[in-house]
Amino acid sequence: MKFCLKQLRASGALALAFALGCAATTASAQTTTSGFPDKPLRIVVTFTSGGAPDTLARILSEKLSNVWGQPVIVDNKPGAGGNTGADFVAKAPPDGYTIVVGTVGTHSINPALYSKMPYDAVKDFTPITLLATTPNMLVINNEVPAKNLKDFIALGKKEGKMTFASSGSGTSIHVSGELFKTMTGIDMVHIPYKGRATAIPDVLGGRVTMMFDNMPSSLPLVREGKLRALGVTSSTRSPAAPEIPTIAEAGLPGFDAVSWFALFAPANTPKPIIEKWQTEVRRILKLPDVAKRLADAGLDAMGGTPDELAAYQKSEITKWAKVVKDSGAKAD
Repeated sequence: MKFCLKQLRASGALALAFALGCAATTASAQTTTSGFPDKPLRIVVTFTSGGAPDTLARILSEKLSNVWGQPVIVDNKPGAGGNTGADFVAKAPPDGYTIVVGTVGTHSINPALYSKMPYDAVKDFTPITLLATTPNMLVINNEVPAKNLKDFIALGKKEGKMTFASSGSGTSIHVSGELFKTMTGIDMVHIPYKGRATAIPDVLGGRVTMMFDNMPSSLPLVREGKLRALGVTSSTRSPAAPEIPTIAEAGLPGFDAVSWFALFAPANTPKPIIEKWQTEVRRILKLPDVAKRLADAGLDAMGGTPDELAAYQKSEITKWAKVVKDSGAKAD
């Protein structure tokens, strides 16, 4: 009887300790997020305004400001293929107040393209959520004498040299061009810009032959008749522009290159804050007006978990490292 009583007392003590531990953990998590946010927040965009990352950031800024009652500032920090802005966030305090719209370039391509990186694309960040994916679109100046992709490839091989613009070294726009160069055998010279806002005018003016631009940027220009689209880089046609064939079906089988955009916080940002960001952003991406705006721009909304983003990023790093190696591209 005494033994049973001792057991009960011990069990009760363990249960109480466990309960107190759970309560402390819960209280700690609540303390971390209960007052968050209590000051302005910043979403860093690693490129100039006007592109897909900027579009996503401004949609989130508007919606989050209304929900959280704090200003959410969009801060464009272009440079070095997105490395400048990403590095700024990597070194920011891990408190959830400064995050970045990471891209396939800043968080999967650049580590293979640049011999020296100012940050580690995996270790220096905490994944929040994958925002959206989109194909790039091969666009050319209207004066180029090619009406379709097969004509364009034949023209490139005949002329012997072409130029292609990008929004910066290491971007999906850049490596899409490198992949095209490798697969077609065309002698193409890469012309990097500080953002699509400075690259597009040179394509429009005929100073650069072509560009693999994000659909949200170039699709309006194609529909206005200012640029000619030869294909999209995804394996399937985009619902936003089903009339435009994929590059694979238009004459270059096996071509597949998709851009993606995701939210990352500095490494060691508390998990409750990451979860608060992810939960709210996922809700916003599902709003009818937001879903329509993204779909009209050629963006496929995502909104997965941090773990899903981490796994996807890992696979993309492997994929693009091979493309960069095969093309021999460097950005230093």
